Amino acid sequence: MASPLAFRWVLAAAGLALLAGCVGLRGDELPAASFTARAAAAAEAARVVRVIDADTYIMLSGSTTYRLRLLGVDAPEQDQAFGPQATDSVARLLTPGRVVLVARAGLDLYGRTLGAVLLPTATVAAAGRSVPLDSLLVVRGWAWAFDPNRMVAERAAQQIVAQRAGRGLWKCGVSQAVPPKLWRSFNSEIKRRYRVGCTW
Repeated sequence: MASPLAFRWVLAAAGLALLAGCVGLRGDELPAASFTARAAAAAEAARVVRVIDADTYIMLSGSTTYRLRLLGVDAPEQDQAFGPQATDSVARLLTPGRVVLVARAGLDLYGRTLGAVLLPTATVAAAGRSVPLDSLLVVRGWAWAFDPNRMVAERAAQQIVAQRAGRGLWKCGVSQAVPPKLWRSFNSEIKRRYRVGCTW
């Protein structure tokens, strides 16, 4: 398992290495960062087994399966506005059997492995580059930037750009986008009110 310092290095090295052509973005707006040998040493290859929701996946490494909770973002719940669309967006990227790079960073209170997912892409593989999934979700508007340790300061800026463009869960405006932590605390009546007024 990678140390917290190595994990921070992976995130810093990955930076804004986003997939050129992301919804409405030009390649020249997204600086790519090299996935260096040092960053590769802090990550391990893992195979996707299943996408549970937009920020939680079942992964296979060697003969061990584990539940991975993506760090750096918080995606809408399945019963929340845009939850199914966010999950579907990730499921198209993390197809069963796909090999990705995972930098692990310990366990959460529920026993899930915390970590970053880096997507090697065919278009940049020759250059040794990858796409950090957390940043991709924020740019596409499928997750809130959640970075309590401020390891990747640019993520908040990425969220602002997605909000202004009305991408993904920001389609109905910032006031309609309820963070998942708050959503889970709502009773069914309050949840019903939030489902009215915006087509999702």
